[in-house]
Amino acid sequence: MTPVLPELVTRRLRLRPFREADAADVHTLLSHPGVAAGMLSIPSPYPAGLALTWIRSRPAAAEEGHAYSWAITPQDGAALLGSVTLSPDPGQDRAELGYWIGVPFWGQGHATEAVAAVLAFGFGSLGLHRIHATVFPRNAASARVLEKSGFRREGLLRGYARKESKFEDLVMYARLRTDR
Repeated sequence: MTPVLPELVTRRLRLRPFREADAADVHTLLSHPGVAAGMLSIPSPYPAGLALTWIRSRPAAAEEGHAYSWAITPQDGAALLGSVTLSPDPGQDRAELGYWIGVPFWGQGHATEAVAAVLAFGFGSLGLHRIHATVFPRNAASARVLEKSGFRREGLLRGYARKESKFEDLVMYARLRTDR
């Protein structure tokens, strides 16, 4: 029987389910203003206790097929580098991709490598037709991860989402199973 959230292994990384012991590292990495600035759903300052609450919600989210969230670590599991989540849209054969990498690990290709593994899971194990992601226009590094991963820019969603008290534009990217 395939686990609901299988470990995914790449050349350098291990994507595994989150553990409660990861909460302190999640809090530390998400507390950096640079990470929060690039993520729609990450508040700044990052509240104490939120990481543990979120981690505890992950098994049920995966079991119900709402969200598959992996901790990104080196293969030896020595450090938490970030997270990647795939959130299927029930009955639509599509999902949203989201990811973050802690600032000390930026620019090392970890996000691109993790995204490739999650795309294989989504298009393969889940049988998805489409995976999409949004980024703030100012987040060129995240846009580059998507482009290197075969996503195509589909357009600008003007004033689409509220981040704290400000409406923000988002750029929509998507990849279809049939894209090469």
